[in-house]
Amino acid sequence: MNSSQPRGLHALIPTARQAATPGERAAAQMLHLRTASVPVPVLAAAAELIAAHLEDPDPVTREAAADVHAHLLAVLENAAPGRE
Repeated sequence: MNSSQPRGLHALIPTARQAATPGERAAAQMLHLRTASVPVPVLAAAAELIAAHLEDPDPVTREAAADVHAHLLAVLENAAPGRE
């Protein structure tokens, strides 16, 4: 009986990278974002959509969502009427 599975030290060496999690993809995309101009209601909607991921089971997704959510809330607070 001959197995095609790696044995010994070869079993410990990864042969392919695991698929990126949604959090890893989001974090990579956010690294490239510098500035954007969008209407305040769009930012508010984005904050609500991101909030749904604050309790994601994937820790990288949770961390990325928390960072983006905090940034969106700060921008929204600064965009409040009477602030200049």
